[in-house]
Amino acid sequence: MATRVMGFLFSLAFSLVSAVVFGELADIYLGLSFIKNAEVGQYFVLWYRIAFVVLGLLIGFTLAGVIFRQMVGLACNLQRFPAPDKVAGVVGLIIGLVLTVLLGRFVLIIPRLGPFLVLLLGVACIYLGGSIAMSMKEELSFFMPNLVGRAGGRDAGAAGSRAKLLDTNVIIDGRIADVCRTGFLEGPILVPDFVLEELHLIADSGDSLKRNRGRRGLDVLNQMQDELNLSVEVYDRYDIVFGDNEGVDLKLVKLAKATSAAIVTNDFNLNKVAQLQGVVVLNVNELANAVKPVVLPGEEMSVTIVKEGKELNQGVAYLEDGTMVVVEDGKRHMGETVTIIVTSVLQTVAGKMIFGNLRTDPTGEARSDRDSRANSGSRLRRKTRLAAE
Repeated sequence: MATRVMGFLFSLAFSLVSAVVFGELADIYLGLSFIKNAEVGQYFVLWYRIAFVVLGLLIGFTLAGVIFRQMVGLACNLQRFPAPDKVAGVVGLIIGLVLTVLLGRFVLIIPRLGPFLVLLLGVACIYLGGSIAMSMKEELSFFMPNLVGRAGGRDAGAAGSRAKLLDTNVIIDGRIADVCRTGFLEGPILVPDFVLEELHLIADSGDSLKRNRGRRGLDVLNQMQDELNLSVEVYDRYDIVFGDNEGVDLKLVKLAKATSAAIVTNDFNLNKVAQLQGVVVLNVNELANAVKPVVLPGEEMSVTIVKEGKELNQGVAYLEDGTMVVVEDGKRHMGETVTIIVTSVLQTVAGKMIFGNLRTDPTGEARSDRDSRANSGSRLRRKTRLAAE
């Protein structure tokens, strides 16, 4: 309500100023026109002034609405701007004001329209100064490192306070909700409108598998908004012009560069492309690999062999976090839970792989948990029989 009242007052004041300017333009036009010397000149003078004033009111009210909406959008997005952009904006404002003072004295000598032209000159100079300062923000941070560092805080070095742009794949994956639930992901979480559009297309697909994946992604977003009380917004207030043939990944990288935001994804290809473009990427798969328990060679662990390996007599097992365990000579223990000794750990792009050998008893035979239970049962029955005798 307060925003609407302020918008109306701003539009009213701006339109009145515009009407006064157009009234002055009408007097100048009539002074140079032949109508004033005509027989019906006085009649036309009055109506020309009224027409110019009404035109000024309409133009002023229209421009005021556009300008006020841009001001509100700028105020809403100001907190998302990184510190170098804020410093560059302040420097650009100072440059614009200095140029206005220097050039305004020559404009003020214009009769009647001087003050209004100074106002327009000020707007143009501030815009020019801001554009120059924004194009030199890296140089400004070099000349004023202390100012940028204090203003930047976490913006200067950490990705915690950056806005986060969610990729379609990471939304469908669903683990992003668990990461947010733990509190490791900070800052505003934004879903670009083209990502949401792609998610809707997947949810409306004729393929049942794609349709289920798309609906799951929408459910994850609703869960993050409702259950986790996170600030998840659909981001559509950008000034970037995208090409018709640009995919979602390229749009996401371009938007992240323009807004200094970080991309949250689990797509390997998008990760590499974004890093080449200098965009900060938060990969959920890398986070999952980083928090997996550390296993060292020589340690023992119990695993259940579920399938054959690629090499001869190999067996494959999986830990609870999905880590693949390759067991040498484990093929003959399919479906059994065995104890292995870790021989090596291989870190790959897809994740971590553990290699191990079966733990053997003193006779050299591999021991599984089923054998251990059978032997323990036999010992228990033998003890019971000896006690009975």
